[in-house]
Amino acid sequence: MALTVVVGGARSGKSTYAISRSDAVGGERVFLATAEARDDEMASRIARHKMERASEWQTIEEPIDLARVVSAIDDTTTVLVDCLTLWVSNMIEAGHSDTSILSTIERIRELLLARTGEAFVVSNEVGSGIVPFEPDVRRYRDVLGEVNALIASDPAECVLMIAGRPLHLDIS
Repeated sequence: MALTVVVGGARSGKSTYAISRSDAVGGERVFLATAEARDDEMASRIARHKMERASEWQTIEEPIDLARVVSAIDDTTTVLVDCLTLWVSNMIEAGHSDTSILSTIERIRELLLARTGEAFVVSNEVGSGIVPFEPDVRRYRDVLGEVNALIASDPAECVLMIAGRPLHLDIS
């Protein structure tokens, strides 16, 4: 099984790249969405993302309990988790501690690596800018950075998207 983590800035092409890679694998595909349509703008984004995927995709919307959903998906099915950025936000908003979030992502990683099917995980890189003024925003940035580092650790393939172009990051 292969785990590919696709990170990058907002609108850098992360989801499009991960969908394309997943489509190339073929077979059964599940899009595990963490976003919730809490306003019109987000509802529009979600609808646009759904239109970008071929009709063969099954979509499962789960903002919090990714481990439960991943463990229930057939082992040979290609899974695309989009995205950890919103998942971390959802977990913080639901009152989970940093320790709980990090142990949960370790469990999700174990589940994805144990599968025989391909897995793709999308997340934003939010730590490249200035240090946020607000403590809650700093916490979010720090936890997401740790989540990204854990999910992308060896043996995962890691791809950084910049301006719609993939940069493959070597582990060595």
